[in-house]
Amino acid sequence: MKKKIGLLLCVLVLALGLTACGSEKETLTYDEATLEQYTDTVLQSFEQMTDTDFESLKEASDLELGITLMNSGLPVESDNFITMMEAWQAATSEYGELEDYSDYEVEATDKDVTLTTKANFENKDADIVFVFDEKLNIESMTVDIHYTMGQILEKAGLNTLLGMGTVFAVLIFISLLISSFKFIPAIEAKFKKQKTEAKPAAAPKTPVVSTPAAPATAANDGELIAVIAAAIAASEGTTTDGFIVRSIKRRTTNKWN
Repeated sequence: MKKKIGLLLCVLVLALGLTACGSEKETLTYDEATLEQYTDTVLQSFEQMTDTDFESLKEASDLELGITLMNSGLPVESDNFITMMEAWQAATSEYGELEDYSDYEVEATDKDVTLTTKANFENKDADIVFVFDEKLNIESMTVDIHYTMGQILEKAGLNTLLGMGTVFAVLIFISLLISSFKFIPAIEAKFKKQKTEAKPAAAPKTPVVSTPAAPATAANDGELIAVIAAAIAASEGTTTDGFIVRSIKRRTTNKWN
């Protein structure tokens, strides 16, 4: 039983050892002195440069800036160098000139190498961090300011107030917008009324006057006289030559006497 337990423990130890070996990754091979020389060159150059020098380098073409960096011996791309200059200008404009900095702390991985130095500016202390890529070219430079606990709490409080103020402002705006919905029907009715009043009044209809029937024409009276004369002649047994019908008078009633 003891042998089995011992064998099991040995297997576990070997398994843990293999796992630890498998998790280890090889770091980049680098020359620390060379990397420190690059960073010293950058910091010393930035300290000696004026705002005019920075602006001249920013306005230079990629070819001109690339040639300048090549002559300086710095392994850095033009875009990365401009970003580093901007970070340096932002730090010095807010925290003053660089007074001194300490030795570098180096940390390497399988993808990059990081050099960190503690720097003292006129108004603040900070960490200046240089990052080198796989080809050991300078990839970036950042200035990380050291804040006290009071300053951190102050910034956190300001951020909280700003966030809450923004939220309350948006809520107030939404409430005002919703409360104004009750005025929309009145405004819509007012526009409709104005549109109705702007329409031209319809022209009055012309009354249709009925025209009385025209009196019988002379031709109709002649035909009627001829018919009556023929009827009288037939009843008397004579001809129409024996009398002349000069006029016809209509009776007011249809009764015969």
